[in-house]
Amino acid sequence: MSWVNKCKLPTIEAIKYNDQQCLNIDDLWNMLHSIFNTALHHQVDIKILNEISEKPTSPWPSFSKEEFRIVMASCNNASAPRPDKLS
Repeated sequence: MSWVNKCKLPTIEAIKYNDQQCLNIDDLWNMLHSIFNTALHHQVDIKILNEISEKPTSPWPSFSKEEFRIVMASCNNASAPRPDKLS
């Protein structure tokens, strides 16, 4: 079945700041530092959190440490779960 095969990971785009790619640690630091300092003294209205609707939770089936270890050992380290919860 094709849905159990190894999936190709999506292409990742470099982090950009001021239309320039942050390709080294200095560029990345300057971008993060600039953004943090821009937002440092802005007021935050936490009432916006009240507008977030709660989503239903899914119950977890119980499992043993041994079951967890076996499943983790069998995971493919080159893929990640998709929104459908299948890796």
